Amino acid sequence: MAYEYKVVELREKWLGGKMSGEKLEKVLNDEAAHGWQLKAITGADVKGRMGPGGVEGLLVTFERQA
Repeated sequence: MAYEYKVVELREKWLGGKMSGEKLEKVLNDEAAHGWQLKAITGADVKGRMGPGGVEGLLVTFERQA
């Protein structure tokens, strides 16, 4: 069985230290409507940001049968 993968990069301004759950939810539902299943979510490091663990965005990986 073959699979194909799609990676979506989400970037948003930080508001109170949180990314928008609404934006992520919309992407997940939009991709699911096209047969994509969530495989992984990975934080993307901010270049030049001070302090440990800074995250600017997310890489959202989807999988579906080819």
